[in-house]
Amino acid sequence: MQVVEADRGGARRDISQAQSRPRIVVRNVTKRFTTKRGSVMALDNVSLDINGNERVVLLGPSGCGKTTLLRCIAGLERPDEGEILFDGMPVFSSSQAVFVPPEKRDISMMFQSYALWPHMTIADNVAFPLENRGIGRAEIATRVDAALTMVACSGLQARYPAQLSGGQQQRVALARAIVANDSVILFDEPLSNVDAKVREQLRVELVALQRRFGFSALYVTHDQVEATAVADRIAVFNSGRLAQIGSPREIYQKPVSAYVAEFVGSSNTLPGSRKEHTDGLLSIATTIGEVHAKAPQHELPSELVRLMFRPEHLRIEHGTAGPGQNRFPATVETAMFLGTSTEYAVLIAGQRFILRSMGHDVFSENEAVAVSIDPAHVLVFPDVT
Repeated sequence: MQVVEADRGGARRDISQAQSRPRIVVRNVTKRFTTKRGSVMALDNVSLDINGNERVVLLGPSGCGKTTLLRCIAGLERPDEGEILFDGMPVFSSSQAVFVPPEKRDISMMFQSYALWPHMTIADNVAFPLENRGIGRAEIATRVDAALTMVACSGLQARYPAQLSGGQQQRVALARAIVANDSVILFDEPLSNVDAKVREQLRVELVALQRRFGFSALYVTHDQVEATAVADRIAVFNSGRLAQIGSPREIYQKPVSAYVAEFVGSSNTLPGSRKEHTDGLLSIATTIGEVHAKAPQHELPSELVRLMFRPEHLRIEHGTAGPGQNRFPATVETAMFLGTSTEYAVLIAGQRFILRSMGHDVFSENEAVAVSIDPAHVLVFPDVT
């Protein structure tokens, strides 16, 4: 069945067709930068697809390559190797000597720093992407008004950027990104400069606009909460390489490495040594006692392992710990009420672990408690330290 949706200019976009094939294809892209200390590998043989009507978030720490990849897709940086295709057509190919400049790629971009022209009115700032597209003045005015209305900035057309709050300026930047109705919009940490409450509101509005108009969104952030809130899929980067790509739930619940587990969400870490493997469970010797874990699908090259488990997977009970698998005596060190949950720091054999409880029971500091964890929730990775 063919699904169509009207865009702002009255044209009808074939949503089902856009979703059926990758809109952006990145294949084996490598980018190096030359510094005084030598060559730096910013992107190392990176490949990924971004589908039509999809939000893909590039997540990682500063310097991991996520912004460099965004700039390569935008045409602001030229890769050294590989290829980038838009709707099946190359915009960069090292083997074919193809490089399409950014102004010919029909994409929009939203920056961290707003990037509004201070000497231009809000209306002129939003209209700027339409100026050289052969669109009449009346149509431009109509599109500008519509875009500003969508981001709750109607009535600000005659003002200048300096007269707006940071949140309003970022909304205007979002209006400018969507006004041209491009099929791809790139977001480079767009919410970093606004306060927490405005950031939450803009996240919701951005996702709603993307769903309404069906553009492909590629979104860079180092904020894991922002990534999981915005993304259909998250691509986690580490030192220029793609460490893992998947849905937010897959990344959080099934990380492929300790790096991904640590970067996405909070984790408790415990080194150990494998003892035996029976009935699908590993028995691991640790400094807090024997821990049982579900055997991982990935290979463990040595006996030395690293155990990781999420704070919400630890269970806390009043009283001392009796016998049982993965059940340990502990002492409550601190308790922090967070509204919907309470976060406890507990000491097990002198080591601190963080757990998050959604229950109604209240545990006091210095109280003796029992802490347990289901073996299925213990992640096991090679110890590479």
